[in-house]
Amino acid sequence: MKVKLNKVRLSFPNLFTPVVFPGSDKARYDATFLIEPGSENDKAIEAAILAAATEAHAAKAGKFLASVKGNSNKYAYLDGDTKEYDGYEGMKFLACHSKGRPTVLDRDKTPLVEADGKPYAGCFVNALVDVYTQKGENPGVRAAFSGVQF
Repeated sequence: MKVKLNKVRLSFPNLFTPVVFPGSDKARYDATFLIEPGSENDKAIEAAILAAATEAHAAKAGKFLASVKGNSNKYAYLDGDTKEYDGYEGMKFLACHSKGRPTVLDRDKTPLVEADGKPYAGCFVNALVDVYTQKGENPGVRAAFSGVQF
């Protein structure tokens, strides 16, 4: 389920160069978005999670969500109070990944490159994300992102 996030803080961005994490052989782009609980962004993400789970699991959506919620390996939308990072306290966060390079734009929608120095961790951005569920060996609620605007 596609969601447009407006004016959210960007954390741990790997927007221009994919990163290979230990234990994996696949490179990916990453970004985490800090979300204020109760905000329109929060409501949109929660609705997208429920819609994706219902689409994939029908009547068992609630049971599926209960089995993965709160597990950082299985649920992409978590309570910021579980982390000891600046700015996470009192917030929620959506951890997103992308196999392909996301579109990165400036305020005026011109394309940005890494040498521009923005967006950067801690700045506010708009983002296009896709919330989905994964079945099989590693079930969970995941989030991908396709674009970030400074």
